Amino acid sequence: MTLNIQSVNFDIADRLTAYINKKARRYEKLLPAAAEMEVRMTVIKPETNLNKETRIRVIGFGSELFAQKTCDTFEQGVDECLEAIDRQIEKQKDK
Repeated sequence: MTLNIQSVNFDIADRLTAYINKKARRYEKLLPAAAEMEVRMTVIKPETNLNKETRIRVIGFGSELFAQKTCDTFEQGVDECLEAIDRQIEKQKDK
């Protein structure tokens, strides 16, 4: 599985990159080797609460899976998006 991480309007910290890599490792077993996961994080202007938008797109599961969340922290956004992706994977398996 290929993992692409993009940050918009901020410089990503190594700690956040490590957190995303740790969370994404779990999907190596669930997704085919040719699958691609894209994580895009954006700081929405102006600076207010809930200004961190996280989008995760997974390609290669027979279709495209997508989740988008706006939260206080990027870690929370990644967790919520991956929960949504989990639900979508379960629906794909049921078909």
